[in-house]
Amino acid sequence: MIDRGLTHIALPVSEMDASLDFYERFASLKAVHLRQDEATGNRVAWISDGTRPFVVVLIETGRVDHPLVPIAHLGVGCDSREEVDRLVALAHGEGRPVWGPTDSGYPVGYWALISDPDHHTLEVAHGQEVALTVEGAFTPGSDTCD
Repeated sequence: MIDRGLTHIALPVSEMDASLDFYERFASLKAVHLRQDEATGNRVAWISDGTRPFVVVLIETGRVDHPLVPIAHLGVGCDSREEVDRLVALAHGEGRPVWGPTDSGYPVGYWALISDPDHHTLEVAHGQEVALTVEGAFTPGSDTCD
């Protein structure tokens, strides 16, 4: 198998272990590759939920000058509204900045924004139907974009 299409997005992080912990607990992303870059000395992790050949690359830089802040964000689909609420409560309990949850109806769904340790924004959502929309857009005769 060869890589084809969109394979990753990369984020700088200040503390790798804190970021790995956050993304595993809040987005079910686990490390599938870890290394130290020989040229820079920075630790690098590829994290994935295993549902598709796509990773978030975390690059430890010691300092994050330009975090991914709203409206820019990483989005994760949750199984239920209750899962969104559980993650929001967990984030509140840890003193993390949170916006929501908000029910924006179809096609946006029920969502909240949670800050990671470097203030990158993670959206947790239920009901967005991204997979169904993408599948429909690539089905012959589909009029999904109308």
